[in-house]
Amino acid sequence: MKLREIVFDTETTGVDPHKGDRIVEIGCVEILDHLPTGNTFHCYINPQRDMPAEAFAVHGLSAEFLADKPVFASVADDFRAFIGDAPLVAHNAQFDVNFINAEFARLGVSALDPGRIVDTLFIARRKHPGANNSLDGLCSRYGIDNSRRTKHGALLDAEILAEVYLELRGGRQTGLDLSVTEAPARAQVVIQTTVSETEILTRSAPLPPLLTQEDVTAHRALVASMKDKAIWLDYIQPEDATAES
Repeated sequence: MKLREIVFDTETTGVDPHKGDRIVEIGCVEILDHLPTGNTFHCYINPQRDMPAEAFAVHGLSAEFLADKPVFASVADDFRAFIGDAPLVAHNAQFDVNFINAEFARLGVSALDPGRIVDTLFIARRKHPGANNSLDGLCSRYGIDNSRRTKHGALLDAEILAEVYLELRGGRQTGLDLSVTEAPARAQVVIQTTVSETEILTRSAPLPPLLTQEDVTAHRALVASMKDKAIWLDYIQPEDATAES
């Protein structure tokens, strides 16, 4: 079964939904097995109130622009259908979750389950303590192009955050291949010789494997003891599965 996650962001009229601030934009990006699918959800929302100058300076969405957009109640069902029961990924997630839950409460809809929320700010602070862990700071750290981000925009920020999230998770790795294949006769090693030059060396013989046959046998015995609950069964070769059943 593929892992489906939704990276999302909101823009609002302010910082406190309990003092009358409302959502004015929602952007969502779908990820399957840590790869963006291209499926998105995006809408502008009429907040049914004025737009404070401080908020307009952040996202550039005026009350006039939003006047003919749907109210949250009109988009709530589509939004809920898109996110389904997938984990929800956001940067400083509590901010966005508080606003979503406040809008849901106005409609008598249950709040989002806290257990499905993934906060990339929390992950970044654990991984890079003391560093600049803002979205722009993480883009700089991971070499992600955020030049289009002249102002905050929910969909654009969600798309950028999806890239950041994948880097925080260790990069775009869709699977774990533990199969043993014949090593190539020669292997290339790329090394940086100067800031501007890269040299490619060719290894005359591949490095020997670090796993011994005893290691392989011991691992197979461990997997066999877990029976059908072992996640390793998703990755080992069919002949190995037969030997361990």
